[in-house]
Amino acid sequence: MPHIRELSATEAAYVAGIVDGEGSITLTRTHRDEGRRPIVSISSTELSLLQYIRAVIGAGRITGKVTARNQHAPIFAHLLSSRQALPLLAQISPYLRTYKLHRCRLLLDEYLAVTPRNGRYTAAQRAAKDLFEARSIRAGTNRSGQSLNGDDDDRGIRAALAARAGRP
Repeated sequence: MPHIRELSATEAAYVAGIVDGEGSITLTRTHRDEGRRPIVSISSTELSLLQYIRAVIGAGRITGKVTARNQHAPIFAHLLSSRQALPLLAQISPYLRTYKLHRCRLLLDEYLAVTPRNGRYTAAQRAAKDLFEARSIRAGTNRSGQSLNGDDDDRGIRAALAARAGRP
C-alpha cells in the first residue's frame, strides 16, 4: 500500500479546496456484512486534475464512472480509502472550510479508537463502533454539525441502538 506523501502547506491547502468543492469525506461499506470505512473521494470530468491529485498525494486510485447519457462528459473519481485516508485528512484538515471539516475531525478523533485492526469486535467494541457510525452519518446529514433531534448529545442514537439490540 503506497504511503501518503508529506504535503507542503500549499499542496495541502489546494487538495483541501478540491475536497471541499468537488469531493466527499464519508464512511462507506462495500458489502452489507462489513463495517464502514473512511473514503475520501474527488469526482471530476478533468482526468488531468485527478492525476495531479494522485501524484501530489502519492496514493489512491482513479476510476471511471458510467455516464447516464451519450452527451454527458466522461466522469472520473479519485478514491482513497480505509486507514490510508486518515493521514491525508490529518494534513488537509487545517484548510477545510465546509461542513466536511466536522466529518474529518470525527474520523481523525475517533475512527482508530473504535476500529480494531483485525476487524474482530467484542460486544462493547461493536456498540462503540455502531455509535460512532451513527454519529458520523448524522454529521453527514446535518451540515451544521448539530444533532438532528435538536440537542448535541447522543441520547437519541443510543436509544435507537439499544432498541435495535433489544435492550430497554
